Amino acid sequence: MERYLIVVDMQKDFIDGSLGTAEAVSIVEAVNRLVESWEGPVAFTRDTHFENYMETQEGRNLPVPHCIYGTEGWQLEKGLQAQCDARKSIIFDKPTFGSTELSAFLAKKHEEDPIDEIVLVGLCTDICVISNALLAKATLPEVPVAVVAECCAGVTPESHSRALEAMKMCQINVK
Repeated sequence: MERYLIVVDMQKDFIDGSLGTAEAVSIVEAVNRLVESWEGPVAFTRDTHFENYMETQEGRNLPVPHCIYGTEGWQLEKGLQAQCDARKSIIFDKPTFGSTELSAFLAKKHEEDPIDEIVLVGLCTDICVISNALLAKATLPEVPVAVVAECCAGVTPESHSRALEAMKMCQINVK
């Protein structure tokens, strides 16, 4: 049995780019340490948009171009990219908040070798982390799913706290 670590959207635009926050900057070191010390598989997600972003539903609701494929803002944080490369980790490029491709991958891995726990960290707690945590829980309801609070940051500190509380109500462990 294995524990999977999922690092959600630790990209420049969410850290110190077009949608960056001081809270996002403050978790980078902790996320890097966790990935470095993790014994088991690590997967990464990247929010991925294209030049037509402003024409999408998300672009109309959040009119701030970000994580445009191939741009500097789309890239993973440098230390995490280095760890991703060294581990030969898989990256899931996702056009929306949650990755159904990631949840299908986890389901397949669980069939091959039961997963003991799925742990998520990253950005933003209140959008993409919660979406992927809920997808993992819905896909594998008997596998414990956890989020490391100090390795996540939300759009605001308040929305981060609300998302952690919502995940607790959905039986996602908040560590």
